[in-house]
This record gives sequence, C-alpha cells and structure tokens, in this order.
Amino acid sequence: MISFLGKCTQNSIKCLRYILTGQLKFSSIVEQAAAISFDSLPISLIISFIAAAVITIQVAKQFLMSGAEAYIGGTITIVLIREIAPGFVALAIGARSGTAISAEIANMQVTEQVDAIKTLKVDPVGYYFTPKIIGTAITVPMVVLIAEFIGIAGGMLVSNLTINLHPQRYLFSVWAWLSTRDIYISLLKAAIFGALISLVCATQGYETKGGAKEVGTSTTQAAILSTVFMLIADFLVNLVFYIAK
Repeated sequence: MISFLGKCTQNSIKCLRYILTGQLKFSSIVEQAAAISFDSLPISLIISFIAAAVITIQVAKQFLMSGAEAYIGGTITIVLIREIAPGFVALAIGARSGTAISAEIANMQVTEQVDAIKTLKVDPVGYYFTPKIIGTAITVPMVVLIAEFIGIAGGMLVSNLTINLHPQRYLFSVWAWLSTRDIYISLLKAAIFGALISLVCATQGYETKGGAKEVGTSTTQAAILSTVFMLIADFLVNLVFYIAK
C-alpha cells in the first residue's frame, strides 16, 4: 500500500510537470470529462435519490413520534451534502469509469502501446493520466451538485408520501440548517475524490504486467484501491473541516 502510494505521488508530479510544460490539450480534457462523468450521471442521480429516500423512510416515523418531523428536511440535507452525495457519487463513478480507466491503460501496457509512445519521446503518464485526472476533478463536483438537488427532492417526496409532511415545512428546515460552507466542502470532497479515483486507477493499470488475465486482476485491484484511498481521503477531509474547526 505504501509503495503504491509512492507511485501515485510520482505520477501526480509527472502530471503536474506535463501541465506546466504546456503539453496538455483542452480538447482531451473535455473528451475525458464526457466519457467519465457525463456518462455516469444517470446512475449517480439514481443512487443519490434512492439513498435519500431510504434514509427518509428510516427516520420519518421516529421524528414524527417525537414531534420533530419539521427537522426531517434539515437532517436529510446535512447527511446528504456532507457525506452521501460526494461519497456515493464518487463510488459510482469509480465503479463505472475508474475500472474502465484501469482496464484501458492496462491493456495498452500489456500490448506494448505504452512502449510505442515512449519511442516518440512523449511521457505516457502525462499523456494518459493528466486529462483523466483534471476531467474528473472538474466534473465530479458538478455531478455531486446535481445529485444533492435530486436527493433533497427525493427526501421531500418520500416524507410527504409517508408521514404527509408538507413540502414547505420540509424546505424550511432545509434552508434553516444548510450553510454555504457545507456545500463548498462537499464540492471540494468531490474534486478530491474524482482526481484520486483517476490517479489510483490509472496508476494501477500502468503497473500491470503480463497478459489478458493480469488486465482483469488489475481492474479488480483498481476498484478496491480507489475505494480504500477515497475513504481515507474522506476521513482526513472530515477531520480537517468538521472536527478540527
């Protein structure tokens, strides 16, 4: 794990060098952003809606019994924005697009396409990694922001159907509890998670050696590693912004 973290750090430095030397093309970023985040938008929104709906079902009756049903909207919003939306969206994108990144680069590695680009004196890490990392870092927060709206709407719908909570009371607690700081931190989390997923999955694919069997193994390992590193990053961000404030 520590060795792999070191390789990720080295690759991130190479990507930074690739950017500073002016070799990065804007069109490649747009292409990767569409392939990674836009194509993952439907599943991300579905997950966010269902997660908010399930949490609302779990807490609505208890809040109603204690006379605190007016706070359901605020509770769902805080949980959704601080943790569920950025975490679940990142996991969905990692499962769908992160593994695809790893498989793509692993296949290039075992078929010697990476060696071919080295003969052209082009840094394969910068060429392959940088557009993917920047594309996810920019677009994952956009997906998360949309998912937060969908999740809040899902909680409002379910609370109205289950305990007949008026949407106005739901939205009143949403605005009362929500702060711009939570939104900023949520978007920062999303950007970190997006960049981390691309970096980890691309690095895992780049380290693949062997044949087709190793490509499948590397893809599975990329999904596991990206999830582990994302959860560690989530803990550290929460530690810095929420506990140590």
